[in-house]
Amino acid sequence: MQNRRGCFITLEGLDGAGKSTHVRWLIDEIRRRGISVIATREPGGTPLGEQLRQMVLSEPMHLKTETLLMFAARCEHLQNVIEPALAAGRWVVCDRFTDASYAYQGGGRELGGAMIETLEQWVHPGLQPDRTWLFDVPLAVARERLAHTRELDRFEQEGSAFFERTRQAYHERARQQPGRLHIVDSTRPIDVVRADLAQQLGALIQAYGVVPPSSGGALE
Repeated sequence: MQNRRGCFITLEGLDGAGKSTHVRWLIDEIRRRGISVIATREPGGTPLGEQLRQMVLSEPMHLKTETLLMFAARCEHLQNVIEPALAAGRWVVCDRFTDASYAYQGGGRELGGAMIETLEQWVHPGLQPDRTWLFDVPLAVARERLAHTRELDRFEQEGSAFFERTRQAYHERARQQPGRLHIVDSTRPIDVVRADLAQQLGALIQAYGVVPPSSGGALE
């Protein structure tokens, strides 16, 4: 078991950018390197959070209601899953976090960043992901990929202008926090993207000072 606080990794990107393609692989790669890790998602991650997820993704609602529900689910998620895991020394890989609120509600829905920042400081002051990978493709590519998937949720049914604003907001976050948030060109072949991620993950593990267990077995 690691003696220090765990590493918090988040994955971001437009729907259709390829983020979900790499989540399971990344978890397996971290475990292969002997690190205890959990996978979770937002909105969701707890029983209450999953109920709120269904509401947010399917029910029409006011923008402020949508934003508050996102942060309500996030508060439960942090208190019951993310913070306890990190405190126990486990790594956490989360499919979306507060960057998504800046992008989707702040940018896509044009709420702006001020209210998001206020809620961020209330719900998780002082806590930011240690590394965020932003999977990025041109909007046309993302939309084409979505056209061949499951039934679309309330966000995925939005028009191109919404997603252009969302993508721009993501890129603005990357410009503001380049040390934390790394853009991944997801137009490349899957094996090339994974090789890139593996190299970056290795550097992150080294920087974090993780020593693989001598038995060679991955922790659960």
